[in-house]
Amino acid sequence: MRPTFFLTTLSCVVLACQPAPAKLSDADIAAIRAMNETFVANALARHDSANAALFTPDGAIMPPNQPATEGTAPIRAWMTAFPPMSDFKIQVVAIDGVGDLAYVRGTYELTLAAAGRTPAMPDHGKWVEVLRRQSDGKWRIVIDIFNSDVPLPAAR
Repeated sequence: MRPTFFLTTLSCVVLACQPAPAKLSDADIAAIRAMNETFVANALARHDSANAALFTPDGAIMPPNQPATEGTAPIRAWMTAFPPMSDFKIQVVAIDGVGDLAYVRGTYELTLAAAGRTPAMPDHGKWVEVLRRQSDGKWRIVIDIFNSDVPLPAAR
């Protein structure tokens, strides 16, 4: 019984002494900020394939009032179906993480473009992304969730 206790204790000590994963570097934070700026530019220009490529192959987008959409092709299709925007801005509030895992939290403002008899529709809200550094060193979105701060219209 004593050897088992010794080996268990030794294993716990070895695991506890492992160095913690490194915090995100300034270069990581800059790359993540640049990726988010690219996302906004792509969204305004309707470069849906380019934005879908910013996700991991098994990534997910979680829009409000809809089920999650998972995978590059379904995300691209969701983006293509999203109404055109005449304005889209984001504000990054926080970027943090360790090792190859990061998160970004922010706010957004957008205006869905007027179309026919439908007037332009402004919206604002918040978002969170979970990102993972890929083997090529690039950060890709694993999960993107966003929701509006605008109250739903009153029921009639």
